Amino acid sequence: MDAETPVLHKSRTGGGWRPERCDRLALVLQGGGALGAYQAGVYQALHEAGIEPDWVAGVSIGAINAAIIAGNHPPKRLDRLRTFWERITERKIWNYTPDGDIYRKIRNAISSSLTISQGQPGFFEPRFPGPWFTAAGAKDATSYYDSAPLRETLRELVDFDLINDHGCRFAVGAVNVLTGNFMYFDNQKEIIEPEHIMASGALPPALPMIKLGTDYYWDGGIVSNTPLQYLLDQEDALNTLAFQVDLFSARGDMPRDIQDVMARQKDIIYSSRTRYNTDVYRRLHKWKMKLGQILKKMPEELLDEEEKKLRCELMDLPEIVILQLIYQQKAYEGHAKDYEFSGISMREHWQSGYEDTKATLKKKAWMEMPPEGAGCIVHDVHRQED
Repeated sequence: MDAETPVLHKSRTGGGWRPERCDRLALVLQGGGALGAYQAGVYQALHEAGIEPDWVAGVSIGAINAAIIAGNHPPKRLDRLRTFWERITERKIWNYTPDGDIYRKIRNAISSSLTISQGQPGFFEPRFPGPWFTAAGAKDATSYYDSAPLRETLRELVDFDLINDHGCRFAVGAVNVLTGNFMYFDNQKEIIEPEHIMASGALPPALPMIKLGTDYYWDGGIVSNTPLQYLLDQEDALNTLAFQVDLFSARGDMPRDIQDVMARQKDIIYSSRTRYNTDVYRRLHKWKMKLGQILKKMPEELLDEEEKKLRCELMDLPEIVILQLIYQQKAYEGHAKDYEFSGISMREHWQSGYEDTKATLKKKAWMEMPPEGAGCIVHDVHRQED
């Protein structure tokens, strides 16, 4: 463990390394396509610090990263993540890129164009002749690409038996195509298969809807691009340290041209208002605390059994610390950043996640659980004034 990394303690439950009084260590991964390499860099820094999550959730590319992490024992996780990201970004653009933003913009534009025309190895491949020239009702009529290569990649890199052994809590989000309802596939509630991961990442119209049982599903990012709310909704009273890894930033610069407008629009849509979710959770926690204090003052004979049970629950509310990591877009990245899968960009994203996490882990006070009754606290290395 790095000398600058805070000293962690073994939990009473033997669930890995974590701060004192921490019952759960969660890794929450937002969707964002090619930007997902940032999350792999985050995991590398955690792994090197001896920090392994026991609760992993994701949406879209976050679901794929989450499956690779939960579906492998800790010694194999980093290698499997690297194998996945190197495989899907192995296409060469050109051997040398001159220094300067304009040249990276040109290179990235070529790379994203190749993704559109050729798909990505081990991930998805274009349909021919394509949905516009396919009869309605045919299997090729509802998406531009076939995600069958991803199924084979997942079967190779993820041990689904391990996921379903419940050693690590695992959940991925998807949207029911017919009802529009958002739901989570959770290994505590059902058997997880490759199709659950594919459903979470089936972004229309690019990728096909995935059938599970009698229903069809699309990418969870259509409704909510982060699983944070699912974590906050758990009613298990477990003190939690959560690494929330976002790939789109709600804050940004004023657009200066139409490409900036398209990029900013995508950031706002997919940032999923993480701050709003935590603010709502804080307000609810505050009122729960007040209600618990009122019930505690009430004479015992005035409370029925349901009210006594509620009092016990409200006097044992969990503390949650969220360490939020948000990818910071480079000046030469535009609206295609989430489908620009070049190797050089992948390595840059990975390194950014690694460096941001190392900087976060240096904040020793952030790695401690707050006092009882503190509720939810959020730390962000890019907004240290919070």
